[in-house]
Amino acid sequence: METEAISQRDHLNLFAAASQTARTNDSQHSPSHEIKSSQELATETNPKVNSPEEQKEIKRLQARDREVRAHEQAHKATAGQFARGAARFDYETGPDGRRYASGGEVSIDTSVIPDDPEATVQKMRTIQRAALAPSDPSSQDQKVAAEAAQKAAAAQAEILRGREESEPGSIIDITA
Repeated sequence: METEAISQRDHLNLFAAASQTARTNDSQHSPSHEIKSSQELATETNPKVNSPEEQKEIKRLQARDREVRAHEQAHKATAGQFARGAARFDYETGPDGRRYASGGEVSIDTSVIPDDPEATVQKMRTIQRAALAPSDPSSQDQKVAAEAAQKAAAAQAEILRGREESEPGSIIDITA
């Protein structure tokens, strides 16, 4: 009971102190203070960025950064357990001195699963989906998807050979 009373008293004291701090902070700001736009803040924090050309370049770099990060995130999310580590990015420095992602990659384990062709087929299907997950797969993404398709086909052939060996006569080979 005593600890509960102390706890409630401490909570009330902390609440009262926080309320007093908020009132003090509010009274320090007069209505004449204006909220500044992000453009004004960027110019204040980095006065060398002020030309329209520089602003246009920064917007282009920001758009590319978002595009690259979304692209790599699509690979990583779809690859699931087969993604190896975090996405890696190449950067370009903008006129504002900030670094923007200009390219990237996600490492994905594309190895076959030894002695388990069924699991290999499933894994390769996941890798194909991961490679083609972004809305604009690159030529490298398409190459990875094609390689995964080849590995899946080889594993599928191995499955069929295994069935043929275990069930002779169940598959008829018609060749002329």
